[in-house]
Amino acid sequence: MADTTCRWGFLSTAGIARKNWKAIRLSGNGTVSAVASRSQNAADRFIDECMQEVPMSSGRPAAVEGYEALLQRDDVDAVYIPLPTSMRLEWVLKAAAAGKHVLCEKPIAGTLSDAQQMVDACRSHGVQFMDGVMFSHSRRLDAMKPDLAKFCGNLRRITTQFTFNGGEEFNRENIRTDSRLEPHGCLGDLGWYTIRMILWAMDFQLPESVTARTLRQLQGSASPAGVPGEFSAELFFAGGVTASFYNSFVTEHSQLVTLSGDAGYISLDDFVLPSYSSERVWTGHQNYLEIDNCRWNMQARPTRRSVNEYPGGEPNAQEVNMVRTFGDIVGSGQLDPFWPEIAIKNQTVLNACRESADNDGARVTL
Repeated sequence: MADTTCRWGFLSTAGIARKNWKAIRLSGNGTVSAVASRSQNAADRFIDECMQEVPMSSGRPAAVEGYEALLQRDDVDAVYIPLPTSMRLEWVLKAAAAGKHVLCEKPIAGTLSDAQQMVDACRSHGVQFMDGVMFSHSRRLDAMKPDLAKFCGNLRRITTQFTFNGGEEFNRENIRTDSRLEPHGCLGDLGWYTIRMILWAMDFQLPESVTARTLRQLQGSASPAGVPGEFSAELFFAGGVTASFYNSFVTEHSQLVTLSGDAGYISLDDFVLPSYSSERVWTGHQNYLEIDNCRWNMQARPTRRSVNEYPGGEPNAQEVNMVRTFGDIVGSGQLDPFWPEIAIKNQTVLNACRESADNDGARVTL
């Protein structure tokens, strides 16, 4: 790199790329140099629309026809890859070979073998790999960590769910119900987040075993097979800690976490996409059952906790923290192995859960 500015190239004009366009603009250490699509017209359209709302201070990025052409550009240090899951292996490998650092949307791959190839390729070519889990970069997680001991004591149980009701058109036409593009359905699209939250609470210790079920399949109109549209799993950790997660494309918006222990519990209800306010909130609970002869009263003892952080589109929002952290790594020249390591752990759990579900809920040992 010529300076400390991370010059980004986008491989695809997927909708989520618009959010990261703004995050890069606000990061203070990055700019978008080029955007690639299958047609230059599509790339031009995307750039025009983004520039109208959030102009890049470095000027208008180049519109590039074809992903290969973008990888050959000298003005791109890192690529953001929001392509469908089934395409990510090919383009992560090509990006790494071209010497480009990689921020990859999730799930990073269809199989653990593919994910490992991606991470190994980035390491061997000396480029950073990171998955695009924005909440992993929220200040809330660091602030919550000491509260696990304070409110929960010894952690015993984790429950989490992330859902939305996509509706009939989504079920028929969205790529997330097409087995060729997104083979894991809601488990891939939403389960990546619930698994990440569980692993975070467990200091990224892998479970010893898992059981899981696909509760409902969805099959898009062009899909050759069904994908998980509603999914649940149970994770079993060393020491007796257990966790469960639930994901669904047919249950209305929810993004809940409960972390329970022998002293109390912590709850939060917006762990992926923060609710619109200037605070990221969680609540510690240490309730008490008061018994006096015939009088029984459950005394609620909630403690509201928070950090100042906007939900999106502001300089301290989690997606801005993500690309800023990535840009700092690129600028330093020192790769951070933490991010590819936790991505591989996420993929390990995801594929174990899918294996269990595909085998009638059989217990799968990791």
